[in-house]
Amino acid sequence: MKLFPFSALRPATPELAAQIASLPYDVVDTDEARALAAGNPLSFLHVVRSEIDLPDGTDPHSAPVYAQARKALESLVADGRLVREEKPALYLYRQTMDGASQTAVVACCSIDDYASGRILRHEKTRKDKEDDRTRHILETRAHTGQVFLCYEDLAAIDALVEAEAAQPPLCDFVAADGVGHAVWRVRDPAPLLAAFEAVPRAFIADGHHRSAASFRAGTELRAAEGPDAESGRFMACLFPASQLRILPYNRCVRDLNGLSPRDLLKAALARGLSAASIPFPDIALPSHSCAMRLPDGWYRLTWPLTDAQAADPVARLDVARLQEDFLAPVLGIGDPRTDPRIYFVGGIRGTAELERDVDSGKAAVAFAMQPTAIGQVMSVAAAGQMMPPKSTWFEPKLRSGLLVHAF
Repeated sequence: MKLFPFSALRPATPELAAQIASLPYDVVDTDEARALAAGNPLSFLHVVRSEIDLPDGTDPHSAPVYAQARKALESLVADGRLVREEKPALYLYRQTMDGASQTAVVACCSIDDYASGRILRHEKTRKDKEDDRTRHILETRAHTGQVFLCYEDLAAIDALVEAEAAQPPLCDFVAADGVGHAVWRVRDPAPLLAAFEAVPRAFIADGHHRSAASFRAGTELRAAEGPDAESGRFMACLFPASQLRILPYNRCVRDLNGLSPRDLLKAALARGLSAASIPFPDIALPSHSCAMRLPDGWYRLTWPLTDAQAADPVARLDVARLQEDFLAPVLGIGDPRTDPRIYFVGGIRGTAELERDVDSGKAAVAFAMQPTAIGQVMSVAAAGQMMPPKSTWFEPKLRSGLLVHAF
């Protein structure tokens, strides 16, 4: 991998970092962003969710929203809240949650590596979401959020990162949700740049739409600015794969497709699945299973794997087997991307939310999935295949506003 140092915009003081840093644009809706930014004019949500500063009902994809994003970013710079580094650098970004830490090298990657497949994808993207971030990049002339990449661990990189992280950080704070965030400027980028030359590829963990938008915006701008233009690069956090934490992405279905709970269990058995009552979440689940919540309690739903399925990096995934063996044929969920009868609950919310949704009648049935392993994600991407929708939930989320790639 070829990485590029960049002159970041960053908070001028450690105290400002805690005020400016915000959740990324795609994990909060407009109302949530407005509530989180209330009383904090420095929150980076004013940049990445700029519709919160416009009248209620404003179309979040309308021209005034992107103009407001540019205005908010320019204001933070003009007021001296964000300052530009004097010379290009690499950075480290460490997150700590529940006692576990993950540390990324923050650098720019080339859109050429994205186009050539050196940066591998595992999710399909939606054009409307690509359009939104592409326009945001073009309007602000900045990458305001990082693409979350991972790579196969390399001891030489680990040693260099550990040595740099022993130095005083630029900022170090704990956010309101209890997640710690620390950023360092790497003193000399040359050793890390050389070490990453031995990394053959990187994998997008999170940020497929940001990656695609960066490619589209960079391609458009480079046509006028030349092949070596800064606009042909995008900001990324590169984590060693072994440090990453994936939580389950759970499923809820609003009705039973005309079946009773008893008929649903019979349908599972008729399709070769097993369904046994269990005291979940007090017991662990075996491989190739999930926990199914019905009004009378939890059941362990287990499915067999054929040899062909076991050999296929997508077909053997629990989310794929649940969809193909149960959600589609029994509950009639043909396309989970578009069917309004299904919705998804990130694992950070826990199984208690699934119980509440079923007990309240919001959902007729809920499925507590086991987390997809990072090795499975990488295997799918390396095979040139796509993960089923809503297969992974990465935590903690990268904070926006700590480092900005402006060009």
